[in-house]
Amino acid sequence: MNTRLWLGFAIVTTLFWGAWGALIELPEKAGFPATLGYLVWAVTMVPCAFVALKVAGRKLEWDTRSLFLGSIAGFLGAGGQLILFEALRLGPAYLVFPIISLYPVVTVFLSIACLKERAGRRAAIGIVLALIAVVLLSYQSPRASPARGWAWLLPAAAVFFMWGVQAFVLKYSNRTMRAESIFFYMTATALLLIPVAVWMTDFSQVINWGFKGPYLAALVQVLNSIGALCLVYALRYGKAIVVVPMTSLAPVLTIILSLVLYGIIPHVILITGMVFAGVAIYILAE
Repeated sequence: MNTRLWLGFAIVTTLFWGAWGALIELPEKAGFPATLGYLVWAVTMVPCAFVALKVAGRKLEWDTRSLFLGSIAGFLGAGGQLILFEALRLGPAYLVFPIISLYPVVTVFLSIACLKERAGRRAAIGIVLALIAVVLLSYQSPRASPARGWAWLLPAAAVFFMWGVQAFVLKYSNRTMRAESIFFYMTATALLLIPVAVWMTDFSQVINWGFKGPYLAALVQVLNSIGALCLVYALRYGKAIVVVPMTSLAPVLTIILSLVLYGIIPHVILITGMVFAGVAIYILAE
């Protein structure tokens, strides 16, 4: 495990995803639906994939194994995003996000069982603290979105499983593939699912097609795309059982930026999560 390389890419992913989380509400509040935000996100992945391939000498792996692994990783990630929209339509965010946030547990389990990854006592403590922090940081006020039955549980569980498996597949495929090829297939599958996002969009509502709509969404979503590319690189050089829990702590930056930008005072549960996250990052980065 190359500490400097995986840590650098993991930090970039965490920072960019944290900033993305704080800014993603801007186009949505301006009248640009999240489903169309998915479309914009898929498009912003294209220049990232192009730059990555150019750095790699435009060497794309076309063999059956690479095509299969890259596509599986892409469909699990992008498909999970679309299913998340449905979960949030059916159920409250304060129940959906804590379940989904636990997806690193799936990655850690699969990586230990299948890839034989191991962590020392210090790293193990950091991983446990990170997982606790992720749950605390996903807290949403029940008053903001009251419960509406249990129909949301199945799609929420599906996203939890899909994202956990995706991170494992990213690590597994990095053993035989270039990171640039993996990201290319992630981009291709995200683009293939655009018609589904368009079909899920409620076009009866007024949609903002101005700067604060798709253009602002592009500026925000490119943070997500760059973060995803760096995650692939982080998993290329580091252990999944360390990288995934660490990058899942992006909500810490989201909360800090939300405080600065919107004046939102964090709930005590979120503050507790930030403390756990800070300790976990310190331990994992050592």
